[in-house]
Amino acid sequence: MLNIKNKPSTTSNKSKNDVIISKNISINKNNSNFNNNYLLQQSSPSNPIASSSTTITTTPSSYSSYSQQQQFFAKLQATQSPTSPTDTKNMHPSSTKSRGHLYQQNAFVSPSPNTKFLLSDFTICRTLGTGSFGRVHLVQSKYNSRFYAMKALKKSEVVRLKQVEHTNNEKHILEQVQHPFLVNLWGTFQDSANLYMVMDYVVGGELFSILRKNQRFPDHVAKFYAAEVVLAFEYLHDKDIIYRDLKPENLLLDKNGHIKITDFGFAKYVPDITWTLCGTPDYLAPEIIQSKGYGKAVDWYSLGVLIFEMLAGYPPFYDDDHMRLYEKILAGRIKYPSYFNPMAKDLLKRLLTSDLSKRYGNLKDGSNDIKSHPWFKEIDWDKLIKIEVQAPYIPKFNGDGDASNFDIYPEEREPYGKPCNDIHRDKFPSF
Repeated sequence: MLNIKNKPSTTSNKSKNDVIISKNISINKNNSNFNNNYLLQQSSPSNPIASSSTTITTTPSSYSSYSQQQQFFAKLQATQSPTSPTDTKNMHPSSTKSRGHLYQQNAFVSPSPNTKFLLSDFTICRTLGTGSFGRVHLVQSKYNSRFYAMKALKKSEVVRLKQVEHTNNEKHILEQVQHPFLVNLWGTFQDSANLYMVMDYVVGGELFSILRKNQRFPDHVAKFYAAEVVLAFEYLHDKDIIYRDLKPENLLLDKNGHIKITDFGFAKYVPDITWTLCGTPDYLAPEIIQSKGYGKAVDWYSLGVLIFEMLAGYPPFYDDDHMRLYEKILAGRIKYPSYFNPMAKDLLKRLLTSDLSKRYGNLKDGSNDIKSHPWFKEIDWDKLIKIEVQAPYIPKFNGDGDASNFDIYPEEREPYGKPCNDIHRDKFPSF
């Protein structure tokens, strides 16, 4: 099954149907939107999310009845002390959470991804994005008044496009992971027509939008985002999960400017190798195109594509014709802009190689080869994972439910919750 997502260039406009209208954009070398003076190895004294001693308390992993869910959420509405584990402030959709690590000052309530919600639990505010078989909505909980992103997938389209396995994989993988640079799953449910996944609402919008506005990033900005991706991939690969869909559109920025990787539709548990041809054309590793068995190394190749695109404003290989694009990827001839940092160029050559015996991330030292590369020498990895490093760009927003950092989409859709013949429920037993 061929599962390819079309990906626009960062120098393009996206329409609601993902039809790309190309336009020429001059490169602005004087980027005033970023903090160029911060030190990656130092945390800001005024950084409000510096780590400190933390007590971690989790929500119940399951409920014996829906009424218990209501009682739990009702508790979240109650006025609690600032350090209470059930303080609703600590359930902010874009706050940073993790299992097993300390990442923020106050205690928080961890997601319980096995929680089952109802459509009536939420008020749908607006559409945040659209896809081939569904939409992502900004929703507000009627129980704790917090905002979340709810992905709604039409079951008939998921089945028609042969995406059942990928959809179930996405749910199962999101239930297993929690990391400061990954979006959190809070719960799922289904009705007779649709599947629903309730996740963090990440208020800063897509990194793609920031890159599109600035044409390209300064070296230190690209390095910051790339470093956070490295830590996220390191975490996923340690669980034998490959992501397979890295691109700026799938990197969201939280309220403090740190990334949250979203859209796990192509993620898969792969302890050895897999053969599925899927991904975004510009980001496909050569071994995927060649229909060879592949593993975690494809994610490190896509990291190279991301770094190149952030630094240049366009991917290393591009063509409107997919077959010509694949030929260019297989040929591997890259033209590096003269303004690239020499160390960045050196790292990219080690990531964007088709030779798996030489590709960084795939050698015996794994991700440490990437983290110890001279281009990343300013990165303090320990502080970065603890969110003690100030981000180069802080999104502007007015309140937790502000969606101004997302594109506006027509709100025309079939009403959710409408009864119909539920012929596909058995294909999604865990929703």
